[in-house]
Amino acid sequence: MSDTLLPEKAIQEALAELPGWRLEAGRLHREYRCNGWRAAVLLFDGIAHLAEAAWHHPDVTVSWGRVAVSLTTHSAGGITRKDLELAAEIERLATWQPAPGAALEGAPEEGCWRYREPE
Repeated sequence: MSDTLLPEKAIQEALAELPGWRLEAGRLHREYRCNGWRAAVLLFDGIAHLAEAAWHHPDVTVSWGRVAVSLTTHSAGGITRKDLELAAEIERLATWQPAPGAALEGAPEEGCWRYREPE
């Protein structure tokens, strides 16, 4: 069931709930910008953890201040629920910040992890 290909209409509806994700060359794709190399590697490590836990592995490109993620279910030859569910988990991880006034302060701007909205 989870390896069943989704019709494009279902994919587009799901993408409406995943800001920044898009359909590109038959894959779900998203780029994240962050503060430098260390932040990009930290994000990659989090994505790698989620992928291993889910046993569903995206293609990821890491460069200075940028992490690009592409998802497809290779065994099914396209996009399945697995891809959408992992995309949602990656999105939560990558964009999470402590709530204002929370005990968790959040990282300072300089030199630490901080997701940046695309310009």
